[in-house]
Amino acid sequence: MSATIIDGKAIAAAVREDLTRRTALFTERAGRAPGLVGIQVGDDPASDVYQRMKAEAAEGCGMVSRRVILPEGTTQAELDALIDELNADDAVDGMLVQLPVPEPLAEPAIAARIAPEKDVDGFGPGNLGHLMRGEPGSVPCTPSGVMHLLSTAGVPLEGANAVVVGRSLIVGKPMGQLLLAENATVTIAHSRTRDLDAVCRAADVLVVAVGRPEMVRGDWIKPGAAVIDVGTNRTDDGLVGDVAYEEALEIAGWITPVPGGVGPMTIAFLLANTLEAAERRAGVTTGSD
Repeated sequence: MSATIIDGKAIAAAVREDLTRRTALFTERAGRAPGLVGIQVGDDPASDVYQRMKAEAAEGCGMVSRRVILPEGTTQAELDALIDELNADDAVDGMLVQLPVPEPLAEPAIAARIAPEKDVDGFGPGNLGHLMRGEPGSVPCTPSGVMHLLSTAGVPLEGANAVVVGRSLIVGKPMGQLLLAENATVTIAHSRTRDLDAVCRAADVLVVAVGRPEMVRGDWIKPGAAVIDVGTNRTDDGLVGDVAYEEALEIAGWITPVPGGVGPMTIAFLLANTLEAAERRAGVTTGSD
């Protein structure tokens, strides 16, 4: 019996529909639309595509979106000055710097410079600290999207053995905290974990975010487990995830496809973070379905 496929594209569309309704309500009550600024350094084609997609999605929900593209040779001081300017701009509710940035620019310095209340990526030390403490703040978008997928699919988390393969600040570490907050028992594993296949095989919920094409094989998966594949890898055979999808499909209870699984949720929750940041700054509440 095949796994239930969790349709991230459809679930993200529902999230964005609700955000469009709430954004209109916010605009009516606050007298302005939420504002999002995307900063890109250099002309990396992939970064350009991602920034354009984010801007179009924000505008599609009724937000005001602005892109700032800086030249390749931008210094840390020049980028800091721009971030400071946007931190002080009342029309800007959220900002993000597209990663990776060219050297010698430093991501930790960038994350720390963005005001926590405008850090809609949720990567700054302030928001990661709030997450660790279980306090309100912006949560990294991909882990938020994964939690929404699990909830919508009806995957039980309380008391479940959850394994997260990957330990990045963008996905792995915050993912573990969110699962822990839902009373799952969490293991953070990675490429150097001993007997990684056995660790994965013990998981009721398996979230994989390592960036290695089809590393997790079907026989690594516990029958009936929920498998969330965060990986997006371009290969000669097309786009594939970190999980061998066809193999896993016959064993898992739930599974996300690549593409069309986690990816659409990331942008949806960037927009959710932007709206919630605007609400906090304006003292306006729109609620959520």
